[in-house]
Amino acid sequence: MSHTIRTLTISSQGSLIDERGSKHTPPANWSFLPAGDAGITRKVTSKGIYWKVVFKKGRRTMSKGVWAPMQNIDIAIKEVQAKRNTAEYQKQKIYNQQRRDKQQQEYEGEFCRQVEIFLNFHPQYQLIAKTVAILVTKHAIPVGSGTVARTAMIPIEERAGKAVVAWMRHQTTGYDDMHIPKIKGERRNVRRNLAHKSISTLEVYRKGIAIPGSCPLKRALEKLTQAK
Repeated sequence: MSHTIRTLTISSQGSLIDERGSKHTPPANWSFLPAGDAGITRKVTSKGIYWKVVFKKGRRTMSKGVWAPMQNIDIAIKEVQAKRNTAEYQKQKIYNQQRRDKQQQEYEGEFCRQVEIFLNFHPQYQLIAKTVAILVTKHAIPVGSGTVARTAMIPIEERAGKAVVAWMRHQTTGYDDMHIPKIKGERRNVRRNLAHKSISTLEVYRKGIAIPGSCPLKRALEKLTQAK
């Protein structure tokens, strides 16, 4: 059993269980390596003797860590740390970080531009469009945010549109304080209805119509400005 690769979850009682609900206890000479250091985890799992512990966060399945022979974990930690202490590794680390920062900056600029294109506000509301685009981008773009802006599964134009709708759902509706019945599909229906309202709000700005004081977007921007 100890040589089997398994994917397990933690039950409400704290036991390790597989997809069938069967309990598993790690061998006495095993130890738990928490998730967080991909380099060490890769070293450990490359040995082919480990149990991965996962949990659900929304729709995503995330790793809590791995159980593996204590000796494998100790060796992996020492090997990875030794490599990271070399001058060559440190130089490569700095280069990689600079490259990622540049890519992030470029993506942020392009995403902000795509948000502004999606908004498509009338010329007289261009300043508002730029403000909204910046706010949406800051909310959606951070690495690890888990927002739609971080997925490569859909085109950036679609990501921008979905990010606007998501931002408006939180900023211009009472969604965050709503009590939504735990009925299958109900939350999806609520979000769909709120999305229609958000698009209707945007249409006013797109057509260049005079903005009433009750406009939820106008009130949200005023509130965010005052907060600063």
